[in-house]
Amino acid sequence: MLDLESPTVSPDAFTDEELARFERDGYLIVRGLVGEAQRLRMLEVTLDGLARRVEPIEYEADVNYPGAPESRESAGGRTPRRLKQALSRDYAFVDWLTQRALTGRLEQLLGPSYFCPLAHHNCVMTKHAAYSSDTGWHQDIRYWSFMEPELVTVWLALGAERADNGCLRVIPGSHRMLLERSRFDEAMFFRADVPENVAVIEQAQHAVLDPGDVLFFHCKTLHAATRNFTEQTKFSVVFTFRGSDNPPRAGSRSAESPELLLHS
Repeated sequence: MLDLESPTVSPDAFTDEELARFERDGYLIVRGLVGEAQRLRMLEVTLDGLARRVEPIEYEADVNYPGAPESRESAGGRTPRRLKQALSRDYAFVDWLTQRALTGRLEQLLGPSYFCPLAHHNCVMTKHAAYSSDTGWHQDIRYWSFMEPELVTVWLALGAERADNGCLRVIPGSHRMLLERSRFDEAMFFRADVPENVAVIEQAQHAVLDPGDVLFFHCKTLHAATRNFTEQTKFSVVFTFRGSDNPPRAGSRSAESPELLLHS
């Protein structure tokens, strides 16, 4: 079980020790970073969006991952995987991105001026009790095109995240590894059938989270998750951030959507 929190010196910043751990491991958990009222509001909006099927929605059948329904027309084919464009769903998500408890930490990692790309993440991940899928080992940067592979993902738990409901697993220090292209498959998943990869995967830790906990991780940190084996749906709010000196590559999907500029 991953347990990287330490006594908080400042509610708006990482300690020097925490920054050193993030640099070393590529991830860090901050416990109870989000207040109860704010968390419950985001959860309320999420549940309403699911009940009314407020688009845009990505369905499990869309990704073809292990355990997912074969199509939207098959059994469980309309199981949501994530509610996209979270920022436009309710002011609670905007409020979260502008909370000093978050912005102060992002400034330490990315500098005083940084962006939230709306083309990637900007969603609420929903892992349902039935028809959820397994996500293989990967680095988030596989989806994106920026000048440098230096972005930070912020993962907020709206409810408990445990091994049995598909919490993230992360590999310490994997963001600093030099991994050849041959160690990934065609979809850029880290291959579990390669002997040298097995030793890396064996180092994985479960990122166990309680409601309101936040996991920060580098875009090159290898992570994966199983399907949800419980009877309760799991909800996670996910955004990604880049420094102002790391723009998206022209003509790429990363450059197609607007970005939110954030600064002190």
